[in-house]
Amino acid sequence: MAQFFKTNQLQSASISTCVGSFRELTIRPANQQKFLHLKGHYEIVSLTGTFADHGENNHIHISVSDSTGYTIGGHLVDGNIIYTTAEIVLLNNKGINFTRVKDPETTYYELEVLKD
Repeated sequence: MAQFFKTNQLQSASISTCVGSFRELTIRPANQQKFLHLKGHYEIVSLTGTFADHGENNHIHISVSDSTGYTIGGHLVDGNIIYTTAEIVLLNNKGINFTRVKDPETTYYELEVLKD
């Protein structure tokens, strides 16, 4: 992802929309430390997130459904295998710089939006 940002000279971006499917994916469900690895055919029903620091830091949430309509979601983790396609539309946020700053209370790196 960082190479894509560098090649296209993106400072920060956000996901506008996505359609597609997976045959394997890994997510981290809400408030869990363990990853959940799913195998099978999963349709992407929602994908949203931000890319900060020239694509080096991202925060992406996903919801997928199986062939019965069962839907699950969480933080998208690297290393997923696309089944048919993943048409991801990114918005280039020109004039705005996304970065992540460690929150002293939660210790999570939270999005900070700065104007260029």
